[in-house]
Amino acid sequence: MTKKKYLLVVQGEGRGHVTQAMTLYELLVENGHEICGIILGSSGLRDVPTFFINRVNAPITQVQSPNFLTDKKNKSINLTKSVIHNFRKLKTFRKSLKTIDEIVKREKPDVIINFFDLLIGLYYKFNKPNIPLICIAHQYIYLHPEFEFPKGFLMDRMAIKFFTRITSTHSKKKLALSFYKMGGTQNNVTVLPPLLRDDLFTLKPETKNYFLIYLVNNGYFDEIVSWHKRHPRVELHCFTDNPKFIEENFEYNKEVLFVHAINDKLFLEKMSGANGLATTAGFESVCEAMYFGKPVLMVPIKGHFEQFCNSRDAYKASAGIYDDSFNLSKLVDYSSHYNYSNPSFQNWVKNAKGKIYKEIITL
Repeated sequence: MTKKKYLLVVQGEGRGHVTQAMTLYELLVENGHEICGIILGSSGLRDVPTFFINRVNAPITQVQSPNFLTDKKNKSINLTKSVIHNFRKLKTFRKSLKTIDEIVKREKPDVIINFFDLLIGLYYKFNKPNIPLICIAHQYIYLHPEFEFPKGFLMDRMAIKFFTRITSTHSKKKLALSFYKMGGTQNNVTVLPPLLRDDLFTLKPETKNYFLIYLVNNGYFDEIVSWHKRHPRVELHCFTDNPKFIEENFEYNKEVLFVHAINDKLFLEKMSGANGLATTAGFESVCEAMYFGKPVLMVPIKGHFEQFCNSRDAYKASAGIYDDSFNLSKLVDYSSHYNYSNPSFQNWVKNAKGKIYKEIITL
């Protein structure tokens, strides 16, 4: 088999995309391929995750790419604010495209793999490099004809499909990671299992009588504190990007409510022992909970249609329940009678690396 040189491009605001890229990096290196670089697109407001830096041995270049902005409370997507902000940064994004072009011309990769970053789609639209492009993300499921969107939301559906198509401009393959199997390749979209971290498979699920919380937007922590004051004996472990902000702005019982910085291994360890998970409906963390057989309370960020779709799709896959707020009582009640055992999902996940690797090398 011919060994190839790959360039990975990652939408760095989503921790799921980062961990998927990390897992694929390890898979390609294990099979003798070269990763000549990793381009991480972000808003510039977040640092590169430490666990990512520690696990990959390739040059990482961080560039600014378009992203959504939240309201002042950091609870919901502010679409108008996002459009204005991104429009004002067009010069910055042009510089990012120039940086990408310089890396591509210098490294001369055989294949570019995109984890849902918008800039690489724009780069292929305007620069038209003669390099095969593969796109990997859960979001490509929206382009598969068998995917069922929530009823209504016509404009939201059109917008998210339009955005998704731009990220995959001129791509040779779109690999859609899914909670469940669908039909064969359609519209150049191949449905595949979630690409989860190897650390997941070394842990055994158990119950240690606490609940796990994952907050992308720490503005929701006020709901956690409010609930915990009414239920002070329930042990909670909350992972967030900025624990220092929470410690400085909220008063809570630190002996029972524990706040952790994002840590890939510790998060999985805590999930393996949790009674259940409350999260803002990100694809990766829901899949990890499903593998462990842990019930999930999904609270989509307001205005985030992608997470809204995730919550309904995961509910259909028996992952758990969804709500508009972090009312943990619903998770506590639901977990008391939740008995999730799905060997087919576990087998689906365990076969992911082989299936995805086959799709990549048979380009």
